[in-house]
Amino acid sequence: MPKIIPFKAVKPTRAIVGLVAARPYQSYTVDERESRMAYNPYSFLHIVNPGYKYDQEVTGEERYKLVKNRYLEFKEDGVFVKDKKPSFYVYKIVNRHGQEFNGIVAATSAEDYEKDIIKKHEDTISKREETFKSYLQTVGFNAEPVLLTYPDNALIAQIINDVQNTKYAEFEFTMTYRDTHYLWKIDDAPTITTIQSEFKNMDTIYIADGHHRSASSYLLYKDEKVKNLDHNGTESYNFFMSYLIPESDLVIYEFNRLIKDLNGLTKEEFLIKLDASYRIENRGLMAYKPSKPHHFSMYLDGEFYSLYLRKTCYTFKTSLDTLDAQLLYKTILQPVLGINDLRNDNRISYVNGHHDMITIKTSVDSGEFTVGFGMCPSNVEQMKQIADEGLTMPPKSTYILPKLRSGITIYEY
Repeated sequence: MPKIIPFKAVKPTRAIVGLVAARPYQSYTVDERESRMAYNPYSFLHIVNPGYKYDQEVTGEERYKLVKNRYLEFKEDGVFVKDKKPSFYVYKIVNRHGQEFNGIVAATSAEDYEKDIIKKHEDTISKREETFKSYLQTVGFNAEPVLLTYPDNALIAQIINDVQNTKYAEFEFTMTYRDTHYLWKIDDAPTITTIQSEFKNMDTIYIADGHHRSASSYLLYKDEKVKNLDHNGTESYNFFMSYLIPESDLVIYEFNRLIKDLNGLTKEEFLIKLDASYRIENRGLMAYKPSKPHHFSMYLDGEFYSLYLRKTCYTFKTSLDTLDAQLLYKTILQPVLGINDLRNDNRISYVNGHHDMITIKTSVDSGEFTVGFGMCPSNVEQMKQIADEGLTMPPKSTYILPKLRSGITIYEY
């Protein structure tokens, strides 16, 4: 029975929302950030990179305090305005590939995360959880929703469609990446109640993207709950901002793997070891891309190969075992190439499935990497089953769309 509630979002004004909205800070190169901040005084990057104002790098608690100051300045200057009524927000994204995403921005329950009503499929790093929790405690706001997905629901879909067709969008703007964003407000009590009732009838909802943000929000909730002697469960720290979209809207790509060396093996020795688990076919210069689960592509020494799993050599015991990212790890990356820590080993790198096999070829041909692997993407049902079994995927198993922007709706603690 997931609990979602409306909230009073802090939002940019309609005239400048397209200038404020920004991709996550880490997704920019240094040069990209510098360029955007130099020519756009409204970019949300000015808030999350406050040292730019003083031409120096600031970190830790000092940075958090400056982030809060920049945010308050944006509010004082009228760049951000807080809504007067708690609302849900219908949010639509149409990207440059024509893919469309429709959902609802709402506040979701940290207690539901604790009770596994909001389920996860990825491990998180404790240090990152604590860092972001401290950030939230100092700055007092969150500007990027967690991406959650729920089973397709006809009534919620009808409400979203009706809102989009009967109301003018409060926001409609296109980013430089050529994705167009729309936002409508729902603040009437009957519609809010209906949406909440539909979510209460669901058993679970799932984190699609934003595992660390969810975990940090949960840690914040635990801390503040203990500190507040008058805690009653309605305080803002009991919730975190999420963008909830139906499962059919979720788009999942794979992350392909690039490896810097063959762990001391020659090409021939490496291929012989792979032959124990895979049927191998040399495809020459043909850029082979797998089309079935448990099939992989490989680029090595100027040639493409197809790898088909010998199923008699591998036992599928859990849903995780059927995941291609796990399969590649268990049959090649760990036993043959000696990569045990997928998160921290600097011999491995990842390329999302938006890029084709030629990207892998180029990376290997440049000499930076020795071998590259491509695979099929996983699907929503695999993700859910792994979460339901209490298991977690290897790092970089999924590249999930939509990718959200910061600064369009802001949740204050």
